[in-house]
Amino acid sequence: MTSSDSLTTSTGAPMGAPWLRNLRTSDIDVHANAQSDWALDYEQLSRGRFSGDINHIQLPGVRLVHESIGCAVRQRGSLGRGQYGFAVALEQAEEAIFTGQRLDLASIMLGRSENLDLASPTGFSLMAIVVDGELLQALWRQMYQKSLSAWSDRQLVVRANPANIESLRISHLALMEHIRAAPALLVDEPRLLRCRDDILMEWLATIPESICVPELKRLESRKRVVDRACAFMLRRPEDPPSILQVCDAIGSSPRKLEYCFQDVLGVSPMKYLRAIRLNAVRRDIKRNLDPAAGLHDIAARWGFWNQGQFASVYRQQFDELPSQTQSRSRGT
Repeated sequence: MTSSDSLTTSTGAPMGAPWLRNLRTSDIDVHANAQSDWALDYEQLSRGRFSGDINHIQLPGVRLVHESIGCAVRQRGSLGRGQYGFAVALEQAEEAIFTGQRLDLASIMLGRSENLDLASPTGFSLMAIVVDGELLQALWRQMYQKSLSAWSDRQLVVRANPANIESLRISHLALMEHIRAAPALLVDEPRLLRCRDDILMEWLATIPESICVPELKRLESRKRVVDRACAFMLRRPEDPPSILQVCDAIGSSPRKLEYCFQDVLGVSPMKYLRAIRLNAVRRDIKRNLDPAAGLHDIAARWGFWNQGQFASVYRQQFDELPSQTQSRSRGT
């Protein structure tokens, strides 16, 4: 944790017990790693200094989430096996993209919490709930007298019930604020379980009765193109490929590759390639605490051979010079 990252609240409860955490971050990797029991990777896509807020409250079988990020990012990873997630945007200047599907303020993300892929714009915030599969299945049977619907094994963006979504936003944030203001509630099990069940049922009521995403196969196909292209881009990091080389390797035309990246990530292939290389350099700089390690050698491992040009694009991306990142990391 850097000196500018402040853990404002933590119950210090033992493993398995309810807990809460509020964290303001200025480092993208601190932000990713602070989300307990989850395995997430974040890549900064837009220019500027990173800033974020994480607010998590762990209840029995359910985690409440409120997250804000100042920069455009791509986050991928898992929230644990056998979990299901539901999320809605609270604030966004542009649409977010969840597994290739556009998310606006009237939509809800839902489905299994493994292999997540969310590209969010600058100034994005969301609220979410992550539910243990057995608990969700039991509650679903109680509410609808049937097993969990087939959509639960996919990752979808659907239109939320308009009559419920605004009240859900109010209820979710109000419950989180209430628990933060009165953390003794975390050890009052009967009340805590009532609160958990009430908010979970309110989330489920926001899901439309009928779910149909007719373009899902096409969107999943485009995401596979992007995933193959990204894997090839990073195969030899010291020698980044041209777009034509990427297209030749994965059997795509430049035009198709461009609209696949725009659909799935909201950026061009070249912009994304440069962003992930810069993110990788920054991580290597922070990890390498050897005083003899030169920035030129670290940059060259990711294909940045011109030191002056590298320093310029690095500063544009992260609002600081590589040497400043190195000095701060070593100082910390």
